[in-house]
Amino acid sequence: MTYRNDDNGFGVIVLDYEGSPLNVVGELGNVEEGEDLELTGVFMTHPKFGEQFKADLCIRTLPAEASAIQRYLAGGVVKGIGPVLAKKLVEKFGDKTLEILETEPQRLTEIEGITLAKAKSYSEEFERVMDFRTLLSYFTNAQIPSLYGVRAWKKYGTEALNLIEKNPYILCSTGIELPFMKAEELAYQKGVDPESIFRLAAGLKYVLEENASAGHTCLPQDKLLEMGVKLLKISPDDVRAAIEKETEEENLCVFLKNGRPFVSLRDYYLAERYIANRLAIMNSLSYDTRINYDDVIDIAEQENNISYAEKQREAINTALSKGFMVLTGGPGTGKTTTLNAIISLFEQQGIKPLVCAPTGRAAKRASDLTGREAKTIHRLLGVKAGTDYIAFDHNEDNLLECDAVIIDEMSMVDVLLFEALLRALPIDCKLIMVGDSDQLPSVGAGNVLHDLIASGTLPVISLTEIFRQAEQSAIVTNAHKIVKGEMPVLDNSKDFFFLQSLEFDAAAQLTVDLLTVRLPKAYGLDPISDIQVLSPTRKGPLGTVELNRRLQEELNPKTRDKSEIKTFLYTFRTGDKVMQTKNDYDIEWKKDGEKGHGIFNGDIGVITRLNRILGDIEIDFDGRLAAYNSAMLDNLELAYAATVHKSQGSEFDAVVLPILGGYDKLYFRNLLYTAVTRAKKLLVIVGSVRRLEFMVSNNRKMNRYTCLKEMLIEESFGGNDGQGS
Repeated sequence: MTYRNDDNGFGVIVLDYEGSPLNVVGELGNVEEGEDLELTGVFMTHPKFGEQFKADLCIRTLPAEASAIQRYLAGGVVKGIGPVLAKKLVEKFGDKTLEILETEPQRLTEIEGITLAKAKSYSEEFERVMDFRTLLSYFTNAQIPSLYGVRAWKKYGTEALNLIEKNPYILCSTGIELPFMKAEELAYQKGVDPESIFRLAAGLKYVLEENASAGHTCLPQDKLLEMGVKLLKISPDDVRAAIEKETEEENLCVFLKNGRPFVSLRDYYLAERYIANRLAIMNSLSYDTRINYDDVIDIAEQENNISYAEKQREAINTALSKGFMVLTGGPGTGKTTTLNAIISLFEQQGIKPLVCAPTGRAAKRASDLTGREAKTIHRLLGVKAGTDYIAFDHNEDNLLECDAVIIDEMSMVDVLLFEALLRALPIDCKLIMVGDSDQLPSVGAGNVLHDLIASGTLPVISLTEIFRQAEQSAIVTNAHKIVKGEMPVLDNSKDFFFLQSLEFDAAAQLTVDLLTVRLPKAYGLDPISDIQVLSPTRKGPLGTVELNRRLQEELNPKTRDKSEIKTFLYTFRTGDKVMQTKNDYDIEWKKDGEKGHGIFNGDIGVITRLNRILGDIEIDFDGRLAAYNSAMLDNLELAYAATVHKSQGSEFDAVVLPILGGYDKLYFRNLLYTAVTRAKKLLVIVGSVRRLEFMVSNNRKMNRYTCLKEMLIEESFGGNDGQGS
């Protein structure tokens, strides 16, 4: 064994192949030295390490000869048996050692020093190892990656195989997360009844999870019924009965909005319900002191040589007198100036606020703008590693020590993260939520900032006046035009440029040239750290997948001395700019002597080290050095180009935005607005004026099914007709 990751079964071994050593990599499970393996896969030649074999399938056979059995046991496969005892066992029992260990453990007492109790424990441990081997073999035979077998063993232990045989769909559950379609294949092989409640429940959960990944915390029951029938290919009556049964068992929850039932997964329903209840309580407790702080604000203006606008003064006054509000506004409207005044005056009152944001880049930006340390919400709460669900050190049993919390980039906060933060706050904590409600909603499920404002139940201050200094930026003035449904001014002045290109290939090449040659040469910008290509879509000639392929060829081409690893979509090399696409709470990172866990959806980094043989990868995420292995690359993609959705909360010195053709539903106004406002110093749009006009006129906002707005109204005013069940 050269390397093994017990969390996912990935390993690197040296195989005795026809009398010569052969390096083998792949998901090999818990193979041990001395075993006989039958491997299916491909031979590959590594420029540095030579010939190796990438195994896609691994069938294992227990060692049969005494020498191999000794090596197998000496490796520690059976707890308590090391090299010395392994030698004694083989010397005594020879080729029958494993058979005796399994079926006649009492005979182990024939060896001096082994009591009957010890013999029994060795046999039980060997039986457990055999059960694990049997489980992994089951997954191999079903052509399911051993990663899921490892997860099933962790969750269910020795009962895993029996449970899977009865209900293959338990593999779709939290902590295992086998894709529903793979469970369908296994269930079909096992002859599971298509109308089994296990299948129907898993199918409904799959539909809701797929929609949650698109941002919806719930679905109208009639839509869920329609999607369930289409997926499961059974009658509407059977699907309706399954919804009712899952609701009765509280796996699904129903909430009535204006008489229409909406169905949620339990976690999302409870999260929205908790947020509504908690904010209603905090709002009632943060009563207005009725103190007018105009004199204090006047003094702050004199000390800082600044003049606050009327709405800014209202926001500062509300924060000081009530300590609970939403502050919203577009670029150049003074959110940062207002926020800095609130923080300063809080501190003068002896209140030290904690500043946080949803992502690392957003937190860094908040730190730069406020001059105070800002943490990600995950870091503030303290991520618990090694759990099968999102868990934090700080919660209702271990509250944060704080008098006030300020959340920046609130539009990016999803319902599960906001629930977790609220659970960790003291009930009398001041809470200031800052964001731009015209931006895209969070990557995760929910539309929290929009729902808070739309409910009309919380104090909301909206800043709308653009300040004179900000008016010098065409990025700012054009962003506000776009929000109003007006075409931006395309005179290629100041910091906002439009370059027409009406052919896909020409537009893609122009995008590449801008990033790799023209902008670095004209403005001295670094193509990796200073410039970001954004696209509305992943697919097509101007989608992120194709643009990343082209940009990688220019910025980080293949060379003989550069290690690389291939996945289904990408080839990763040392030096590549990459993005994490899924929250992973277990990834370890180090920064300036500090250690932590968690790399999250949208985090951008650079691969600093890559060893293909060992699957050893190091990625630098803004100073946090994170350790990856090749099995974790499914949640990673190249990031020379990124979707607009993934760029939320980030700012880049320069943005290149190709807009041409594409799927109409993806090209809408607040996506364009979000893309434009990601640029700090320079924006270049490449493409068609007609497509730009379409986006400006298409005000089909990022509509999401949620229940939070109605729950807030219900909690605050004692009920519309919304009812939960």
